[in-house]
Amino acid sequence: MLPVSNPSSPERLLKGPDNTALDRKNSLNSLISSSLLRPYISPRSHRLWLLLCVLCLQLLLLLTLRSIPFPHHRSADSFPSPAAVVSSISGDSLEAPLSTRTQPGEDSDGCELGRVFVYEMPKIFNEVILQHCDNLNPWSSRCHALSNEGFGKEATSLSGVIPEDLVPAWFWTDQFVSEIIFHNRILNHRCRTTEPDSATAFYIPFYAGLAVGQYLWSNYTAEDRDRHCRMMTEWVQGQPQWNRSNGWDHFITMGRITWDFRRSNDQDWGSSCIYLPGMRNITRLLIERNPWDYFDVAVPYPTGFHPRSNSDIVKWQEFVRTRRRRTLFCFAGAPRAGIKNDFRGLLLHHCEESRGTCRTVDCGGGRCSNGSSAILETFLDSDFCLQPRGDSFTRRSIFDCMVAGSIPVVFWHRTAYLQYKWFLPDEPGSYSVFIDRDEVKNGTTSIREVLERYSREEVERMRERVIDSIPRLVYARSPNGLEGLKDAFDVALEGVFRRFKEQENWYKWR
Repeated sequence: MLPVSNPSSPERLLKGPDNTALDRKNSLNSLISSSLLRPYISPRSHRLWLLLCVLCLQLLLLLTLRSIPFPHHRSADSFPSPAAVVSSISGDSLEAPLSTRTQPGEDSDGCELGRVFVYEMPKIFNEVILQHCDNLNPWSSRCHALSNEGFGKEATSLSGVIPEDLVPAWFWTDQFVSEIIFHNRILNHRCRTTEPDSATAFYIPFYAGLAVGQYLWSNYTAEDRDRHCRMMTEWVQGQPQWNRSNGWDHFITMGRITWDFRRSNDQDWGSSCIYLPGMRNITRLLIERNPWDYFDVAVPYPTGFHPRSNSDIVKWQEFVRTRRRRTLFCFAGAPRAGIKNDFRGLLLHHCEESRGTCRTVDCGGGRCSNGSSAILETFLDSDFCLQPRGDSFTRRSIFDCMVAGSIPVVFWHRTAYLQYKWFLPDEPGSYSVFIDRDEVKNGTTSIREVLERYSREEVERMRERVIDSIPRLVYARSPNGLEGLKDAFDVALEGVFRRFKEQENWYKWR
């Protein structure tokens, strides 16, 4: 648990710089009213006017000095903040370049939908969380998973599985790091503005998923699990920009599923972050949404492929398009031994009965955490991949599957169709197959027979739709995104802009 009494404690970090200015102001008032100056404060004395001129000059000098940006020094061994990472990647300072600064009436730079202002929050909400990467879960350090700006360790073991020139675009990326990825990308975005009055949207760079992750297990209290989020909502509601719309133009990335933030009772799982009053009007980007909550938006799980350029995308699409696939369908996962009538176990049984047409990857014991070469090879070699629900309705595997050019087979509508509407094609049947799970359970439907009914032309047509979707499902490695192509981050930010434009005339909760 993060210490409260250290130099970066919530109390110290949340005080802000205004107290210093207030002290200067009070000191000046005390000086004017002190007994030392009383002999000189006389309407008849020329010394009064001389004193006032001197004081005005000093005040002008003070204001001028405060407006000069002095460099901030940090220790060389500290965990780099997203701002520092962005600066080192792009070679630019955090100050937005002239091409991205807001100019009145200027929309020629591709920012017609709006501009985004990023709050500079106290470090307790992001940087300090990264600094405590060793303590973010009770089993092992997460420092490797959060390295490389959130992309994780390089997937060098994929050499020989994929084209050699594409290996540097692959990482062992953790599924819960979208908060870091979004923060780094948004700091570099061409439509970022440093002038809040010109912003269409306000981004809250709070690592909600990483913050709560360390308190989900063991004997932590409900107060522990809510602490960071409660501090965040209090801080944001204290900002002048909040009052402009009571939070309707604010958004945040929460790098876990929505149910991890929807605790109703103190004894239940997760935090109650989404139910806090300050969160009510904030748009939330999550890897799984509540389909009945307007403010929840589902964004793709991070996969291992992070293209550095358009060339990486085009080469990868051609690689998966021309890949020879020897297996009809596959399943990567592990049975849930403690669950009655476990559907995953049933799928494994189906695969065993379909030897020669189905291939499996046993993910028992966490062997498939953050992906593996065996999973990627299996998806690359299969026309279809079975995608049951995971621990919740969604699972990262559906994106791993589609990035490999395999066609997903889903058994719950909430696994994809009611989730990622900004990112997936409108027609589910154009890129996926739906099979009723109850028919599989009662034996009236054979998965193998359903998939064998698709002709080779139909399979290739569906695969092409999957391949066309790949850019929108991955997060680019380039800090400025891709040229002329929209990756998952671009689609999400554009969707947020459109949403805020549409709701300008709506009735807003107060």
